[in-house]
Order: sequence, then C-alpha cells, then structure tokens
Amino acid sequence: MHYYEVAVLRAIYATSDTLTYQSKSPLEIGAIVSVPVGKKVAYGIVMSSTSKPTYTTRDIISALDIPAIPTQLTDLAKWMSQYYQTPIGLVANTILPSGLNKKRRQSQKALPSVNRKRTNYVLNSDQLSVIGSISNEDGSFLLQGVTGSGKTAIYIELAKQASAQNRSSIIILPEIVLTPQIIGEFSQHFDEIISIHSNMSESDRHKSWTKIISNPDKPFVIIGARSALFAPLSNVGLIVVDEAHEPSLKQDQSPKYSALRVASMLGKLNKAKVVFGSATPLISEKFAMLKLNKPILYLNSKAISKAKKPKIEIIDMRNNTARSTHSVFSKNLLDEIKLALDNQSQVLIYHNRRGTHNLSLCKSCGWQAGCKNCFVPMTLHSDQNILLCHICSYKTKIPTSCPSCGSTDVIYKGAGTKLIEQELKKLFPKASVARFDSDNTTKESITYKYSDVYNGNVDIIIGTQIIAKGLDLPHLGLVGIIQADSGLSIPDYTSSERTFQLLTQVIGRVGRTAKQSKIVIQTYQPDHPSIKFGSQQDYDSFYNYEIKVRQKSMFPPFCYLLLLKNSFKKESNSITSAKKLAIEISQKYKNVTIVGPTPSFYERRGGGYSWQLIVKSKKRQTLLDIARQVPSSKWQIDIDPSNLL
Repeated sequence: MHYYEVAVLRAIYATSDTLTYQSKSPLEIGAIVSVPVGKKVAYGIVMSSTSKPTYTTRDIISALDIPAIPTQLTDLAKWMSQYYQTPIGLVANTILPSGLNKKRRQSQKALPSVNRKRTNYVLNSDQLSVIGSISNEDGSFLLQGVTGSGKTAIYIELAKQASAQNRSSIIILPEIVLTPQIIGEFSQHFDEIISIHSNMSESDRHKSWTKIISNPDKPFVIIGARSALFAPLSNVGLIVVDEAHEPSLKQDQSPKYSALRVASMLGKLNKAKVVFGSATPLISEKFAMLKLNKPILYLNSKAISKAKKPKIEIIDMRNNTARSTHSVFSKNLLDEIKLALDNQSQVLIYHNRRGTHNLSLCKSCGWQAGCKNCFVPMTLHSDQNILLCHICSYKTKIPTSCPSCGSTDVIYKGAGTKLIEQELKKLFPKASVARFDSDNTTKESITYKYSDVYNGNVDIIIGTQIIAKGLDLPHLGLVGIIQADSGLSIPDYTSSERTFQLLTQVIGRVGRTAKQSKIVIQTYQPDHPSIKFGSQQDYDSFYNYEIKVRQKSMFPPFCYLLLLKNSFKKESNSITSAKKLAIEISQKYKNVTIVGPTPSFYERRGGGYSWQLIVKSKKRQTLLDIARQVPSSKWQIDIDPSNLL
C-alpha cells in the first residue's frame, strides 16, 4: 500500500492543508486524483508521498487520465500556501482549470487579434544592450522603459531565444484589453500562441491546459492575465510581467497573491529569466531592487528616433477664464478637439469615472440618492434610466421627485464617461465616438473593438483607465484628460503613486511617431507632485518625492502590511470583534504598529458591516504569525495589500 498527501480542491476546514490517502498502485507527484471527502467526492493534487500514518486512511478513488502537473507547479503551490497563509487546497484550486473530468469538443473561440503589417524589428542600441544584459544571466530584471521605448520588441527577442533552447515563454498582461495587441505583435514571429484569459469559457481553458500538459517537450508562448502563470509547462525559460505596476496583478480573492512574487518564484523553480517591464515601476519594487543590488535596465529613448514629444498644456480649472460655458470641457480642450478632427487625427478623452453623474441630490431638503445596502452615493446611468451602486450592483429607477420631501428640484452633479460621450456626440455630430469602460458589453469592449480603434475608424475614444494602459494607437493626435487629480482624493497611501502612473501612462499613448501631438490636462491641483511630474513623465523626481513621504509615514517599502477586514450582520458585532482582535495582537506582539480599528472604506457592503485593522511590521514573518491565528471565518486576510481600501 502507498500513502500520499493530497491537496483537495476546496478548503475542508479553515486550517486544512493536505489530507492523507492510500493507494494500491504507485502514483506520480502532481497526479490529479478523485478522493472521498466525507460523503462526497472531490478532486485533488498528489503533493507528496508519506509513510503509513497511525490513523486509518481512505482509498484514492481514481487517478484522472491526465499527465501529472509539473513538479515546479506543486512546489509553487506549497510556497504560495506558506507565503500567503492560504490553505493549499485553495491554491490548488487556482492552479487547476475547472471541469477536468468533462469531455470537450474540439472547437475553440479565440479573442479577436489585430491585423498588423509584418514588421521586421530593427532593434536600436539601447534595446540590444538590454537584450544582451538579460541573455547573459538568469534571475529577475526590472526593465524601466519610457512609454514607446520598444519593450515589446525586447520581449519578442527574448522569447525567440527561449524557443531556440526548446524552452517556453509566459507573457503576463495586467488586463485582457491588451491581449489582442500583444498577440498581434507576437504572431508575426511565432506560429502558435496560446492565450489564457478570464473571458475564456471553462471548456476553452480546459482544452488549452490539456494541450500544454500533453506536450511537455514542446516550447509554447503563453500570453494572458496573471492566471497564465499556472500553465502546466515543464520547461519555462522566460517570464515577462508587462505593465508590472498595475494593481490588477494582485488577486483580490483568496489566495490573494501578487503575480510579481509568484513570477519570481516560478522563475527560480524553472531557472528562468523573469522580466518586470514598466514605464512607472512601483515605488516599493524599485526600492527593493536598488536595496538588493538587483539589475535595473533602462530604456530612456523612444524606439522610433524621429518620434516627436507631444506638446503639453495644463489647464488650471480654478481659473474662471480657463473654463468655457461647458461644465466638463475647457475652451482650450474643445478648440483642440475640433482642430484634431479637422486634421483627421484621432482624439482620446480620459476620465476615470464611469456612468453619467455620480451624485443625485435634492436642492430643497438635501436628500441624496444612496445605496440601501452600502450607504454610498449611487451613480446615474441615463442610458438605462437607473441609479446604480458600483459596489454591490443594486439598482433602482431614477426618481421623478424627491423621495424625502416630494420636491421636483432634484439635480445631478459630477461627470462620468457616459455624460462625456453624450456631450461629445452633440458637439461633434459627424465624428465617430466610442466609449470604453467596465459598463461595456463584451462586444462593445476595447478587447473586441481594438482593431477599429487601431485602424483609425473611431474618431473620438472616451474611457476610464482601461484605455490608459499600454495600447498602441498610431492615429492618435490629441489626448484630453478631464480631471487629472480625481484620484488624489482617495484616502489611501498609494493614491499619489496611482495618479502619477495613470497620468504618465495615458500621456504615453502619443509621442510615438514623427507626427506632432498634443496633451491637454484639466486639473484643480496643477502644483501637486503627481500632476507636475506625471505631466512631464518624470519618474525619478516623483520617486524621490514619494519615497520620502513613505518613509515619514512608515508605509511600504519601509514596513510590511497586513490588512484585516471583518464582516458581520450587526455593526456592534463588527466593532466589538475588531477591538477585541486589536487588543489581542497588541498584547502578544510588541514590535508591531496597529492602525485602527476603523470602519472599512466601504463600511456597508452587501447588507453587512465591515471594520478593519492595519498591522505594520518590519518583519513579514511576524505578520504571517498573526495571520495564522486570525479566524478566517469572519476575517479577510490580505498580506502585502496593493491598497488599503
């Protein structure tokens, strides 16, 4: 009889790790098996063999007719479980696709890609220098390259080198919106690319996974979101995390892992090269790389030597003379939009707030439309004639009169992307206008419309941060930013950094060709370092400013963070639980700083109440020890949170 530790693909208990089973026949480590759990049957991964235990064990029912997953992935699962204090069953569930036992048809629906003219990249000296530095050694590299510096060409060349050595490459993107563009670039150089992303059906994801695991000796190029890191590859030679500053690279559901940390560990397990590419690296990442003397590679010039810098105009919206009679657009921005359209140039209008209006209130009594579940202002969506909560999705019809006093004097404040779309269609009726945000249907999204946008068939592009990230828009001549400082009001230690990143990224959509382009930035805080340095794309000055702020306020990279949030039906229970846990932590751990307890940023959510604690420590292990003792049934545990909201 053989005995094995199995990671069952669901959390059996809050503290469950592996369960021990017996098998008459030997099994490979990484084999996927069905096992009895109570009166039910579940799937799991064989993590290790073990000696006969002192207690009675149950039989493994069967091993699925699927090759065992690579040792690198089982080792990665064990590491993730320890590093993020997450039951290994939840990690295993993340690694494996759903529906492994189902039979599949042979068709696969792919994301639309962009038809590009075949390009023979002529790499410049800076790009060749970076490639040479990475080619000569394994390990992790930070590639800090200004927008338009040709980072993708470097990724392609490194993937070619990996393929020549019969090794696979994984290209991680923060958003599915970037996938068609990158697939279009890579498909000019590789015959077969496998895409892994959230829009795939269970069937398509399973078929891609099966194809990879059934061909262990074949070098693949995998392109996708953070889950592509768990493709069952046996010999990874290159891992690229592009736009490595993006918050979406941190998963917000358990296991709450960072794609950057997981990529680094997967690289070590495969002895592969790991490249983190960004024009605006995370402050904490840059600091850590400098402190550890890890290689930082720079691309300070545009890939196209004749590329012209955009002209930048900052409109101080505090100045009445800068405004037009329009509530959203300054006179200068409207003039520039007209000029760009007359010159047959594409226009991009960026505003990181969706909906039509974000505030509905009564002028007579002060009533405000708020969510009955979350107690936050509801957003008006005029195209659907509803008020919508962007937290829990509760919706209701727009009232014809005030529900409180009956007055018909209800007004709407704050502009969202839908209002901007409506207004621009009125102001420029002959222009083709398209809005891109998370309110789009699948067929309306930038993922599916990118070809039209890339080819210049859309005259005015409107969008939230979805359109700010890494898109190549060759016909773009004007970028208008409606309220560049809107993110600075968010009460989080990363707000300044996030504002700087988004501003730098959206400005980087132009200035990539020999054609002159223009940026118009509307702001109420033109002197704020995020606005000042972001408009100049001056990362070094912003880094030097922000690192001093972080040191003074004791936030990462000068400490580690543990974010603890509870959830109760009654507010009194939420408060009592938070206070009790804060006392327990402070009494047992003397070298930590506890911030709170305080109401969570979204105190009401889904009908419950949430309070939170922030624990700061110089030692990450201390936070892991604390996390291990927190009851996960009522608390959400987030180690190394990307924000504190």
